[in-house]
Amino acid sequence: MEQTIQLIIFFGLTSLVGLITYLKCRKITRDSSDSKDYFLAGGGLSWVVVAGSLMMTNISAEQIVGMNGAQTLLVAWWEIAAAIGLIILAKWLIPIYYKYNCTTTTELLERKYQDKGIRAMVSILFMLGYAFILLPVVLYTGSLFMKSMFGLSISVTFLAIIFAVVGAVYAIFGGLRAIAISDSLNGVGLLVMGVIVSYLALNAVNWDLTGIPIERITLVGDTQSDIPWHTLLTGMIFIQIFYWGTNMVITQRALAAKSIKEAQKGLYAAVVMKLIIPIIVVLPGLVAFKLYGDVGDVAYGKLVGDILPSWMSGAFAAVMAGAVLSSFNSCLNSAAALYTCDIHQNYVNSNADVRKIGTRVALVFTLISLCLVPIFAQSSSIISLLQQLNGLYSMPVLAAFICALAFKDVNAKAIKIGLVFGVVVYAVFTFVWSPLHFIHMMAITLAATILVTLALSKLIFGPQTASGQLISD
Repeated sequence: MEQTIQLIIFFGLTSLVGLITYLKCRKITRDSSDSKDYFLAGGGLSWVVVAGSLMMTNISAEQIVGMNGAQTLLVAWWEIAAAIGLIILAKWLIPIYYKYNCTTTTELLERKYQDKGIRAMVSILFMLGYAFILLPVVLYTGSLFMKSMFGLSISVTFLAIIFAVVGAVYAIFGGLRAIAISDSLNGVGLLVMGVIVSYLALNAVNWDLTGIPIERITLVGDTQSDIPWHTLLTGMIFIQIFYWGTNMVITQRALAAKSIKEAQKGLYAAVVMKLIIPIIVVLPGLVAFKLYGDVGDVAYGKLVGDILPSWMSGAFAAVMAGAVLSSFNSCLNSAAALYTCDIHQNYVNSNADVRKIGTRVALVFTLISLCLVPIFAQSSSIISLLQQLNGLYSMPVLAAFICALAFKDVNAKAIKIGLVFGVVVYAVFTFVWSPLHFIHMMAITLAATILVTLALSKLIFGPQTASGQLISD
């Protein structure tokens, strides 16, 4: 009977969000050939929607399940440091993106160098990261949560298929506007329910976390921990700058605001929310350790299933499903935007039907991500694996942006070679030889890529002469 109540409330609230989103979007006319209309919601998002959509795109199951699954306070640094990345985006990068009327973050590189090839290369790196890392992780963690919370006997892969189908529908038929609206609705529910879960979790152990090993409740990690303290001084800040400042999945929300000021207000609101998020993504994991021991990524779903009454757990499952769908369909929309604007319109057909091309791209990415779900199911710590693998494209891409924005006259050919060099170097560090923690190796990869790019530009190719300077403009 309890499970029936859970399911009724779950499907009821999920359907309500879908209905409200449909009602708000159905009267809006769209131009199928206008990429800004489909991928940036026509540039009409308010700061409230920008903030809500940012949070829901970022805080999905891979964050809530993965960070609580680490069952250590140290992972709070991912959220604390994120505030710095958001501030850098709001204060410095968003005005540049708006000045050059960018539909995608990668468009800025083409404007700088008058070179479509750089834009295409960076877009391909982003799309590979989305298809082979982010999308399958989102599907896996969301499905794992639902399975562990409801005690379902069906497989994680089957649940992933359900999430993928629903998420693809949002991304394909609604565009960014539908995604952002549903994000905002689910965002309110997630914050409220997340705080309630943390409160009830602490109440379940009488607000007493004694007995948990000291290394799990410290913010100063030793060399053997997931986040050694010294990594905060090297790669951590660059990971945040990449994620919040150049990553299309995130930055797309701010690019879709009504104005620069509206985007900045949304970003600063997101900063405030980020400092609250550790209550949701860290504390329950610690409580789960005290109650169940080291249970890994099933910790959050098991805890929620045990401490929430049936009607409330159904509601929470609904907002968690919304969080999963938000990240998944947001990533699909961003992948479609990158391919359509940066590849198809530049190299295949400049007048292509944006919606039709975006639909095909979304379907391909959905299928690829589903095939990879069983592989990620073998991971012992999904949040650590996710951050480590992201370095394969994040640091080379960030190096390209730094060279474009912080240095003058860097040759476009040097940038392209630098991108390939960065991917290869980090791949060696990840799969062949790992002398230091992966966060240190990300910083080393970034520095090496920038140095090689600048050296190639100065010593071999010569200065770039074909374009304007973004810094001096």
